[in-house]
Amino acid sequence: MPRNFVFVLGLLAASAAIFPVMATNGMNLEGYGPISTGMGGTSFAFDNGSAALMNNPATLGLNGSDLTLDLALGNLGPNVKATVSTPNGEMEAESSADAFYMPALGILKRSGDLTFGLGVFGQGGMGTEFSANSWMADPSMGANTALESGLVNRSEVSVGRVLLPLTYQVNEKFRVGGSFDVVWASMDLQMAMSEAQFQNLANPQAQTIGTASGSMVSAFGQMYEPFGGSGISKLHHAYFDYSNDSDFAGEAFGSGLAAKLGLLYQATPQLTVGATYHSKTSLSDLETDNATMSMAINVDPGIFQGAPTGTYMDMNMPIAGEISVKDFQWPAIYGAGLAYRPNEKLLLACDVKVIGWADVMEQFQLVFVADDSPENGGFAGLEMDAVLFQEWEDQTVFSIGGAYQATDAITVRAGFNTSKNPIPDTFVNALFPAIVENHISFGAGYKFNDANGIDLSMTAGTETTQTNAGNGTTIPPVESSHSQFNWQFMYSHNF
Repeated sequence: MPRNFVFVLGLLAASAAIFPVMATNGMNLEGYGPISTGMGGTSFAFDNGSAALMNNPATLGLNGSDLTLDLALGNLGPNVKATVSTPNGEMEAESSADAFYMPALGILKRSGDLTFGLGVFGQGGMGTEFSANSWMADPSMGANTALESGLVNRSEVSVGRVLLPLTYQVNEKFRVGGSFDVVWASMDLQMAMSEAQFQNLANPQAQTIGTASGSMVSAFGQMYEPFGGSGISKLHHAYFDYSNDSDFAGEAFGSGLAAKLGLLYQATPQLTVGATYHSKTSLSDLETDNATMSMAINVDPGIFQGAPTGTYMDMNMPIAGEISVKDFQWPAIYGAGLAYRPNEKLLLACDVKVIGWADVMEQFQLVFVADDSPENGGFAGLEMDAVLFQEWEDQTVFSIGGAYQATDAITVRAGFNTSKNPIPDTFVNALFPAIVENHISFGAGYKFNDANGIDLSMTAGTETTQTNAGNGTTIPPVESSHSQFNWQFMYSHNF
């Protein structure tokens, strides 16, 4: 290939792997590549191009060309809302994070019974953003609006892979394939917590939504009433903030490895059976030294000199430091599928897969360590270990789809994808509403000639709602709703 073309591929690879994406089957995309996605996410037992690297690598052996290049672009369009119930009625906040673009590429080379190559794909993630004018910007629900204005609440989690596959055709009926995956993940988070929520974390007598411990928690506890008991100050909110302006990677970053294994068996001339296993990742902690932990309190400033004056003032206490998101991993996935061709023009497929969320999403843990900057004062070096309970359940995903070759050049596709939302009501969070359950998809492919073709898919994730009931008193109920409209486009060239 020309040198400048290779350079362009490298740029695409770098961007594709770290573009943020939005949740579908939990945090996993409902399908990879427009051929698969147009057929409801089915993929385990038929040729779906280089996207098989993310699906079942054994199907790469079905590629009929000696050398193939796939260039793809996808867009996920989530529509997320959060509605809180208060004594004064309901208030709704809508996320402005409604478009996530994802480039991807795959290069496949066939040599005899072997197929190998390179792929770069976005794996999945989550993302929301609620403005400083929404009710989520006031975590204490109006206790001190002037102090608490301007709190943007946002999350952005992205996971990507560079994949190196190898597929071997054992005989005319049986193929085996696998891939070695370099995985990385990044995360932005701006999250406000009310006094009641933070007290629940810090008070050992509560801790129903999570825990908070460490020397920093003890220091704050001596200053305000929730667990200090002295009544010398009152907490309005706590605010975790590590975020950047990049469209390519979040502030906290980690990397690691994973692998895939796939099998494909031609049971009859019409029926193909496929199965695959994707290992759990081995990612490092997601880390950044550019984080802030803020406490907004109504405090007697005299306590800092050890002599309370009886006069109170509002104070925001930002503390700079390092954050580590502990043991964030992508789950193991295993599944099987069938592809049936009743005639040359029609393909029918069905898949089932299990996503092992329970093993990796029991909790969300971050550790904040205040740095030694003079502005941190007596908080320098103190640590907070905060945990939000998640307790996700394993998710079984069922997919069905079909493709019909209407003409020599045109193929049309349709499918359906369904699964149960893996998040328990008790722990669903408006910042992380990975709750979509059903997807309806359509797609089409057009071959210009034997060397060039395009494929397109469109998916509607129907609205799912879920309510976290709070605690019935100080933490109000919040209903999250999430729907999507997504598309994927791919250009393929056979050399």
